[in-house]
Amino acid sequence: MTYRICFVCTGNICRSPMAESVFRARISEAGLDDLIEVDSAGTGGWHEGDGADPRTVSVLEEYGYDGTHTARQFQSSWFSRLDLVIALDAGHLKALRLLAPTPEDASKVRLLRSYDPAAGDDLDVPDPYYGGLDGFEECLEMVEAASEGLLAEVRERMEGQVA
Repeated sequence: MTYRICFVCTGNICRSPMAESVFRARISEAGLDDLIEVDSAGTGGWHEGDGADPRTVSVLEEYGYDGTHTARQFQSSWFSRLDLVIALDAGHLKALRLLAPTPEDASKVRLLRSYDPAAGDDLDVPDPYYGGLDGFEECLEMVEAASEGLLAEVRERMEGQVA
């Protein structure tokens, strides 16, 4: 059975494509490509059809990740096929939970940094869009730090489905 995850930010051109690319690399390194499906979307459709922000692509490629991406807007109907919806900040978390058709679907929504024990109470990944390249690099660091914990939880959930 395939485990499906969608990362969600505002416009799907900065944070969520970065999280998608990093997590896809982690599942590939773990040999789980055939068992986990990863994608991303935005809470809004402003950039639908566009590629990732050039700064996102630059930082991803500089650190050895794939920068290929096409933005899209998250749809409520997707909840039924997803196992986990990962929000990049509290605003996305709230919007996604309101969009969820059922309480069960709302419970699928989690904050990415909740998987990073070093994050403490600051669970938002700041939006780097209006800043410089350093904001994108900081975003990547946060995404990478949370990805290990997320992978551990996904493995545990997948074992629970098989058991």
